[in-house]
Amino acid sequence: MNNKAEFVSENAESQVLTDGFHLVIDALKLNGINTIYGLPGIPITDFTRMAQGEGMRVISFRHEQNAGNAAAIAGFMTGKPGICLTVSAPGFLNGLTALANATTNCFPMILISGSSEREIVDLQQGDYEEMDQLAIAKPLCKAAFRVLHAEDIGVGIARAIRSAVSGRPGGVYLDLPAKLFAQTMDAVAGRNSLIKVVDPAPHQIPGAEAVQRAIDLLKGAKKPLILLGKGAAYAQADDLLRTLVEKSGIPYLPMSMAKGILPDTHEQSASAARSFVLPEADVVLLIGARLNWLLSHGKGKTWGGKSSKDWGGQKFIQIDISPTEMDSNVRIDAPLVGDVGSCVSALLAGMGNNWPQPPAEWLNAVAERKNKNVAKMAETLAKDPSPMNFHSALNVVRDIVKANPDAMLVNEGANALDFTRSIVDMYKPRKRLDVGTWGVMGIGMGFAVAAAVESGQPVIAVEGDSAFGFSGMEVETICRYNLPVCVVILNNNGVYRGTDKNLSGGSDVAPTVFVKDSRYEKLMEAFGGVGAYATTPAELRKAMEEAIKSRKPTLINAIIDETAGTESGRITSLNPAAALKK
Repeated sequence: MNNKAEFVSENAESQVLTDGFHLVIDALKLNGINTIYGLPGIPITDFTRMAQGEGMRVISFRHEQNAGNAAAIAGFMTGKPGICLTVSAPGFLNGLTALANATTNCFPMILISGSSEREIVDLQQGDYEEMDQLAIAKPLCKAAFRVLHAEDIGVGIARAIRSAVSGRPGGVYLDLPAKLFAQTMDAVAGRNSLIKVVDPAPHQIPGAEAVQRAIDLLKGAKKPLILLGKGAAYAQADDLLRTLVEKSGIPYLPMSMAKGILPDTHEQSASAARSFVLPEADVVLLIGARLNWLLSHGKGKTWGGKSSKDWGGQKFIQIDISPTEMDSNVRIDAPLVGDVGSCVSALLAGMGNNWPQPPAEWLNAVAERKNKNVAKMAETLAKDPSPMNFHSALNVVRDIVKANPDAMLVNEGANALDFTRSIVDMYKPRKRLDVGTWGVMGIGMGFAVAAAVESGQPVIAVEGDSAFGFSGMEVETICRYNLPVCVVILNNNGVYRGTDKNLSGGSDVAPTVFVKDSRYEKLMEAFGGVGAYATTPAELRKAMEEAIKSRKPTLINAIIDETAGTESGRITSLNPAAALKK
């Protein structure tokens, strides 16, 4: 234990003591956790000072939700639980949105919040920011724990770490009442009470029968397809996945955060033929992907069904560490329960050395559709409309990412999200970070901060003007820590677009319309960063290149046609009003 964490009591025996503050810090550091994302305030302000004094990096935000999002994506990037630290009650509630989102997305994260004293909360006597935080958090995360005694801090943090990363990763809540921090105990006993977690996410090996069942199904496929989800990216089994794809010869389709496990330009990538391969495939191997709404629940017209509830006839092989994920929407013919690395290794061993390639008829059909769509997209991207639209602006981003493949790409919005997914190619794994399973707005600046802190690489954050508004004040955080983040706001003056009208004819603008010609770049300039205003692709390209080269906090206000964009982007079908417009 660091000598700074120990002090001598004033009793006759001059006993060396430690306290709750330092036991929490030492427990985190013992487990290789050296960064905290949070927001100081009662009762955790002194803790943040002490943690920084003990060599931890404490990144302080302007809003707890953004700190929580940063912690969550740090967990995805590193495989270690990201730590978010908040004050009690309102601060805890702000962090809770990020905790729930982390759990839904399977990002390992620990939300640590200070809280009121139990004896006052339980009698509802009206303490400062009184709230039964543990009870509120439990339904929204994998596990929730409260530590009441200093000697239990080591156990509490160990349980939180193991819960966050073992099995299916997710969010964990750790409740630390204010009085815990000031508790003291013998320094040697305190040191001995801490736990270094051994093998917190043990491998889970699939059964031999399950592997053979999957092998037989793949071998008999006439139109096989591999579908990679963000769980495959999280697994960091990149070499194994590449070997599986290339050895099998099977076309693959990456979900958005799985882009880059293999380069999007790989000859087996079927991204440009997505609408063709999903309904046509006869056997689909899901790796770290769930058949949720993002994949139309494995049925419906997306998969060749006649209606939204019809199964298209595909047979599914699914690799997932959670057995209860199987059959969640459609029948899984060959469930492979285990971690991605172990399951893919088992499949490769079972395939042997003479694995038959998929029928040429299938490969040629995929290639033909892919080449046709790529050519069509190239024609669209080559256009230079004035003002810019999503395609012409994102063609610049596409080039910048290609020239800087190590850069992180953060992406959120509606149309800004959809178009970026389909236009901007990724070349390396875990470089694309976006809204994920919930499709929640507001992850942008939190993700951008953590991406810069954890990777040390430049970050490009492509934001819709609406999405930016949820976390835009964190540009001050970006400037304060001098992070190499380049924010590109695709500004079309509103939610979806800036042309909606007030149906009553009144003086208020429509609910989806923002202040026209807003100068977002001035916000970055206000805190000492670089602001740029771009109305042409050439101006956008120049500003982005300068931002990447200088590594200075930069915000580019990219003005696009306010008529560009569609209602709800690609999920218009989820809007009840869409049915009325038909």
